[in-house]
Amino acid sequence: MDRYPPIADHGLVGDLQTAALISSKGVVDWFAAPRFDSPSIFAALLDHDRGGHFRLAPVEHAPTCRQLYYPDSAVLVTRFMSEDGVGEVIDWMLPDNSKRASDRHTLIRAVRAVRGTVRFELDCRPRFDYGRADHQVTVDGQDAVFRAPGAALHLRALFPLHRSDRDVRGTVTLDAGQTSGVVMTSCGPDGEAPPPPTEARLTEQLWEAVDHWQTWVRQSNYRGRWPDAVHRSAITLKLLTYAPTGGLVAAPTMGLPEQVGGERNWDYRFTWVRDASLSVRALLDLGFTEEAEAFTGWLNERLRERLDLPGERLQIMYRIDGDPQLTEEILEHFEGYRGSAPVRAGNAAMDQLQLDIYGEALYALAEGRKSGVQPGYEGWQAAAKTLDWLADNWDRPDEGIWETRGGRKDFTFSRVMTWVAFDRGMRLAEEFSRPADIVRWRSTRDAVLKQIMERGWSEKERALVQHYDGDVLDASLLLIPRVGLLGPKDPAWLSTLDAMDRKLVSDSLVYRYDPAASPDGLRGSEGTFSLCTFLYVDALARAGRLRQARYAFEKMLTYANHVGLFAEEIGPSGEQLGNFPQAFTHLSLIMAASSLDDALDRATRR
Repeated sequence: MDRYPPIADHGLVGDLQTAALISSKGVVDWFAAPRFDSPSIFAALLDHDRGGHFRLAPVEHAPTCRQLYYPDSAVLVTRFMSEDGVGEVIDWMLPDNSKRASDRHTLIRAVRAVRGTVRFELDCRPRFDYGRADHQVTVDGQDAVFRAPGAALHLRALFPLHRSDRDVRGTVTLDAGQTSGVVMTSCGPDGEAPPPPTEARLTEQLWEAVDHWQTWVRQSNYRGRWPDAVHRSAITLKLLTYAPTGGLVAAPTMGLPEQVGGERNWDYRFTWVRDASLSVRALLDLGFTEEAEAFTGWLNERLRERLDLPGERLQIMYRIDGDPQLTEEILEHFEGYRGSAPVRAGNAAMDQLQLDIYGEALYALAEGRKSGVQPGYEGWQAAAKTLDWLADNWDRPDEGIWETRGGRKDFTFSRVMTWVAFDRGMRLAEEFSRPADIVRWRSTRDAVLKQIMERGWSEKERALVQHYDGDVLDASLLLIPRVGLLGPKDPAWLSTLDAMDRKLVSDSLVYRYDPAASPDGLRGSEGTFSLCTFLYVDALARAGRLRQARYAFEKMLTYANHVGLFAEEIGPSGEQLGNFPQAFTHLSLIMAASSLDDALDRATRR
């Protein structure tokens, strides 16, 4: 078994409260419970020796391994092929759409011999609390239980298990057509074991999971050119949503590096206002109004809870239940993915000032109105009071969208989204006849635009730039034509797009900015940013550059992993870097596909 498989060498399964990453070698390399943002139980991706893993795969080496999803589902099939036989491991979790948070989460791992005879081996090595907590293990025939402070892990198999020090192992030999498996349940320390599995029950639960996901995907109204990529992205966004609150995590993982061996290793298992707000538009593009409504409800709660308190009206991120405390700690005992230290749990960027989030929040509320997803009167009051506050507080330096740690600046993108906040607030107030200080909002909106065009424009680059004190380009500004600050064919915008082509685009892939030209307080470099590549496609499509847009989009799809998932970045050798899979990338894929489809359809009609 490779000590550290490529980040992209994984599929994702989940139950809408937590998720697991499973490699193409049949190894659960990451699993945290009972929630996405809980301490890990398996974290071999962050430390092969101390993190813990759960392997279920053939004993004999299989020279060829294939991993795929059952169509339009989150049921993951890992296939092992050798001259002696073909075996499969099928992994899934039972999705729970209820609003009740649970401490019980079940991963089902079925094994099957497709051809010949295949001997499978189970090797379960949990390491609770990021590998810091000791545990006890007991084994009784086909059952095992691991107990640690505050947590337990039950294994119930269809074959014998035995103890190996602190771990559990087992083997089962299957002939063609035979099936076996194991049910793993994480729960509280006094939680009961799951019912003993049977082959019939495993088969029944498998089809329940397939039917659940395929029924959900059938709600999609997407009829465009790239249904496989779009629906895989939609399923991924759904898997990254915490059903009890509607909060969307930026990624299910922590600590995976933006540069192998570097220090840009963050915990992404939280809900960013920015990312989740933009997901509303992506989900509504496909017709998933229930998910969009759930997040706007979460967002309105965040807006209401600070109305009478001093300071900022929103944090940039929260825990999935809305808790604002995300204290960052360094896990010194973890070596990090391929030596990429430090490994951070929590995220100190929670305290940063990023004024763009108010624009994304109002953008989400305004986009929701098109599908009937709309806050009630109390929700409107919270939004209106937030805009009144923003009118007094918008003109400040901040840390910007990329959470740089190099000091506050007058970031142009922050001003762009401030303009969006007032513009969308005015539209909502007028369309729904809601009480608002529209005169003041309009005056502030116009002042923001004037400042952007006067101070954010670089004559040297003939472009809008990252911040007011330099000439560095920034791909976040690719959102400008989508939000309407400038028209998609406005000369100033087309000049900015041309400048990005020259400075930020590498064979259709897009860097978010140049850290060397604009120091961000961190050592090292990074790859191209996949979100920005899809925003680039969106901007090209809106500008009418359809051949270029389609080339960039379809080329970017070739960088997806073997099951259609994307991390945060693409490295110099085409490898995926950063936390995986990343919601921002998948929501921007949906947005780009929708824009490009619309533009191509219009061109065809003409």
